[in-house]
Amino acid sequence: MLFTRINLLNELSQRTAASSQAAEQFQALSPEQLNLKKEATSWSILECIAHLNLYGDFYLPRLAQIIAQAAPATEQTEFKTGWLGNYFANMMLVKGGKISNKMKTFKDKNPINSKLGAEQLSKFLIQQVKLADLLVKAANLDLNRNRCPTTLSRFIRLKLGDTFRFFVYHIERHILQASNVLK
Repeated sequence: MLFTRINLLNELSQRTAASSQAAEQFQALSPEQLNLKKEATSWSILECIAHLNLYGDFYLPRLAQIIAQAAPATEQTEFKTGWLGNYFANMMLVKGGKISNKMKTFKDKNPINSKLGAEQLSKFLIQQVKLADLLVKAANLDLNRNRCPTTLSRFIRLKLGDTFRFFVYHIERHILQASNVLK
């Protein structure tokens, strides 16, 4: 897939803002509602948010470091996804307001049955501000040449643009999952 750098970053910024707005609405819920589950094996709202915080703990420092050291954009204003990065991003993408493909998470990123409080929401919203800031800072960077390691392996590195796509789509996916808990 081919994107203009600015259009991609604007789209991801809008998605990030929408996810933040949804999470802010969770703050009005009671502790019981935040910890409610549809069934014993599903996640509560706070478990969805805690899962996202674990990914934020991994990706945000790495993205910040890459952006601080990144090669500036050349005249090329287009971002071309890599095949693996596009695959991972598309796996996370919410389609038609629905999560189309369920998948298992890594054991170290699974917060099921954890004792969680509203501080998870505060942490998430702080991470969202950092993500929004990184998306702004990336506007003048080469999203093709600069690469980020993944949670799968430090040897699997995705283009900066694909990493942002995967990370933002992953957040959007679990915010929808958390919203669906109340339905």
